[in-house]
Amino acid sequence: MGTHDAEAIAPETCPTANGMPMLGLGTWQNDDPEQCAESVRTALEMGYRHIDTAQAYDNEEAVGEGIAAADIDRDEIFLATKIWISNLAHDDILETARASLDRLGVDYVDLLYVHWPAGEYDAEGTLSALSELYEEGLIENVGVSNFRPEDLEVAVDVCDAPIFANQVELHPLLPQEAIREACDNYDVEVVGYSPLARGQVFNQPEIKEVAAKHDASEAQVSLAWAREKGVTTIPKATGEDHIGDNWESLTVDLDREDLNTIDAIDETNRAVDPDFAPWN
Repeated sequence: MGTHDAEAIAPETCPTANGMPMLGLGTWQNDDPEQCAESVRTALEMGYRHIDTAQAYDNEEAVGEGIAAADIDRDEIFLATKIWISNLAHDDILETARASLDRLGVDYVDLLYVHWPAGEYDAEGTLSALSELYEEGLIENVGVSNFRPEDLEVAVDVCDAPIFANQVELHPLLPQEAIREACDNYDVEVVGYSPLARGQVFNQPEIKEVAAKHDASEAQVSLAWAREKGVTTIPKATGEDHIGDNWESLTVDLDREDLNTIDAIDETNRAVDPDFAPWN
């Protein structure tokens, strides 16, 4: 399958979770402004309708340029960004969220995340500010990221607005069962970042085996596996080939045997593990 096939896959074939397209474009480390804008434009014109960025990625402006360059109505795009840990005090959120909207060139974002429960994070102060932005209509949904089950429990309890999603590293080498179960209990969507384990899935024998069976790429199989688990993924890709290959994962249907094969991987590998992470 080539990227020409990818362009034939209509946006509406992408399943949604509470209105959020379950396959999005991640932009972490896509910090060349021209390339970032082009990646976003390419993805949107191919059919993607979910774009994920963050203050810390230093590319919100380029993401906004890509959105503006694509001939897609803003209300068809699910746009998410994240507040960095140094900006999580109540007033800083109100100020820097507006700055993010300005950089993105939009009136609202569909989802605004707390990037990590770290730094200036204070459950009540932080989440009350997000609730204010939600009430004002500057954000459609409140999200958290890198929250353990116990962090999520507190957030759900203190936030006036519903917690819509928890974005965590999630892939066949880090399936995050406990977090998925907690999110399920609290009616919170799971968004998986680094869904290809920073390329480690390409060398995994079990994934190679399933990919060969489906005449698919290891990336497509990993994304299809997450989707079967009810997880939304936001793989980062910059070139048209990779953006297209990931989009074509929507045509890959795994059966129970495939899922069992992948679930049996007993290697665990966490790729994103900063000192300030709540589990450290």
